[in-house]
Amino acid sequence: MLSQELLQKLKLPDLDDVSQYFRSVSTPMLVSVGAVAAATTYYLATRPKPLPPVCDLHMQSVEVPGGELARRSVLQNGDGHLAHFYDDARTMYESFLRGVRVSNNGPCLGSRKPKQPYEWMSYREVMERTENLGSAFLHKGHSKTKDPNIGIFSQNRPEWTISELACYTYSLVSVPLYDTLGTEAIGYIIDKASISTIVCDVVEKANLVLDCVKDRRHSVKTIVLMETPGADLVNRGHKSGIHILSLQEMEFIGKANHRKPVPPRPEDMALICFTSGTTGNPKGAMLTHRNIVSNCAAFIKLTEVCCPLSCSDVHISFLPLAHMFERVVQSVMIVQGARIGFFQGDIRLLADDLSTLKPTVFPVVPRLLNRMYDKIFGQADTSLKRWVLEFAYRRKESEIRRGIVRRDSIWDRLIFWKVQASLGGRVRLMITGAAPISPTVLTFLRAAIGCQFYEGYGQTECTAGCTMTMPGEWNAGHVGAPLPCNSMKLVDVPEMNYLAVNGEGEVCVKGPNVFQGYLKDPEKTAEALDADGWLHTGDVGKWLPNGTLKIVDRKKHIFKLAQGEYIAPEKIENVYIRSDAVAQVFVHGDSLQACLIAVVVPDPDFLSGWTKRTLRLEGSYHELCGRAEVKAAIFEDMVQLGKEAGLKSFEQVRSIYIHTELFSIENNLLTPTLKAKRNEMRQYFRSQIDELYAGM
Repeated sequence: MLSQELLQKLKLPDLDDVSQYFRSVSTPMLVSVGAVAAATTYYLATRPKPLPPVCDLHMQSVEVPGGELARRSVLQNGDGHLAHFYDDARTMYESFLRGVRVSNNGPCLGSRKPKQPYEWMSYREVMERTENLGSAFLHKGHSKTKDPNIGIFSQNRPEWTISELACYTYSLVSVPLYDTLGTEAIGYIIDKASISTIVCDVVEKANLVLDCVKDRRHSVKTIVLMETPGADLVNRGHKSGIHILSLQEMEFIGKANHRKPVPPRPEDMALICFTSGTTGNPKGAMLTHRNIVSNCAAFIKLTEVCCPLSCSDVHISFLPLAHMFERVVQSVMIVQGARIGFFQGDIRLLADDLSTLKPTVFPVVPRLLNRMYDKIFGQADTSLKRWVLEFAYRRKESEIRRGIVRRDSIWDRLIFWKVQASLGGRVRLMITGAAPISPTVLTFLRAAIGCQFYEGYGQTECTAGCTMTMPGEWNAGHVGAPLPCNSMKLVDVPEMNYLAVNGEGEVCVKGPNVFQGYLKDPEKTAEALDADGWLHTGDVGKWLPNGTLKIVDRKKHIFKLAQGEYIAPEKIENVYIRSDAVAQVFVHGDSLQACLIAVVVPDPDFLSGWTKRTLRLEGSYHELCGRAEVKAAIFEDMVQLGKEAGLKSFEQVRSIYIHTELFSIENNLLTPTLKAKRNEMRQYFRSQIDELYAGM
């Protein structure tokens, strides 16, 4: 303790005076100091902590020894590709059995009627129904070695998944049919796959099958309708030699003639997924149980640290189950014993389904994300609102850059809670794929939604995905590193000046997720798979310094201009689509012309706000699309984006036509996977194309 002498030397007050001073300090001040200290302690204890990265994000893939410049994921164990994640789940049937076990017979498949809550079937209920349906398939003469292919022609619903699980349980093969393929293509698939039994959801689909086989030889013997078929439909089927019965009747047959499961092996065929294709007939990609399981395993491996899935997770199924993206996500949920809730079948009611189901896992496609982005910014219709929105976004983005992903910040409570609530309020994992997405849109929604948000790349021929962004990766503009289930290499495309030694070339994939070939089509199979087992995707990629892949071009859709320059229209379209005013764009050119033109569809949700902000013009969507100054402003914005992206002068369009109707599956300008049907577009817009060139 300080002595009186020392205090005097230091010219400090007497100890009695010091004590008196502290006694004189007001109680409120002490309380305030204590409150600040407590608040500081609470903040330090509860402040958000960054998630640990699963790897060094500066080097997400490494070169594989061997001289081919191939690369693999840093999460891959040694040189071996990841073929499965769980030892007791090496086939899709074993994956389902694991789901039954780990869920403790919890809820499995859910559906709802309008304005009603979700009703759930347990895992054991689903198992019982799959065994009954599968036993009926066997009773009808199907087996692993004889007539194994079962057609499924339905929208997403629990019976879809039950039908496929029935195939897996008895080593049969499911063959999905697309809603929008049309009579000719459906007939082609039925004949190509020699399908004798087709499970349909509604009467219209059954009638479409009957239209396909009318007045000709066909393989169809049985149509199983998820509804109760009427007498007229049954009679019409009878005239074509086809037995039509309800799914309930089919399950009764199986229950009365129950067979023990016939478990498949990993190398057995699981399904034949016909790719929609932008030209020609669909091609049947043959996928084994090992193909699907390896792709699921890679996804589980990537997410096991930062966003592990469990039986408490809920997935909303609305993306078409006839495509592999949704199938793999659903397979991941099943092996974890999680719940799958199906939308009502009407995309316009998806928002209501989301708010009722409150999913935790939400796979999406860029088209939906673009609409979300446009709607959010469309509501910021004043400069002040837009400034506040962008300020909040920058604050959230700065957290994401530090590895902090959350939805409980002050900016979430003030600004972003509405968009989070529109998805049900519980989404913790999102993944987008199937088409390129703008880096601007992806980065913004990562911040706004506040969940783990991945981007993947792949195609049916590699089951679904071959790359995916890593947890903690905040940079957009690439599709991530190779998945642990495959290696990747880039191959020279000399006519487009892409060379593998420069880290550029056609993307090739090799691993247990690569398909077995196209059904009864050795010529097309040889085009896709080389002698060493590498799948040639037709996409052109570039390795980035951090070991991730950027898709920069498309090999298959290139053409020459009159002066001999090669053009890849999809690369150019992906640049122009970044314009806030543009929803869709189709770039056209040919060897008889020296320049490019484009058909542009302005964004219906965003155009009025964009013209008001940039041109101070107001009006309806159609009025604005018809104004010359709007067309000129859109064209100028596109060209500027082209310059910023490094497009060469001959890659820039010279003129545009404004079209007011979105390209869609319904008007036959998009495939069921939302890819452009370029041949159909050329024919559809032939007069406008000719007019644009004539006006130059």
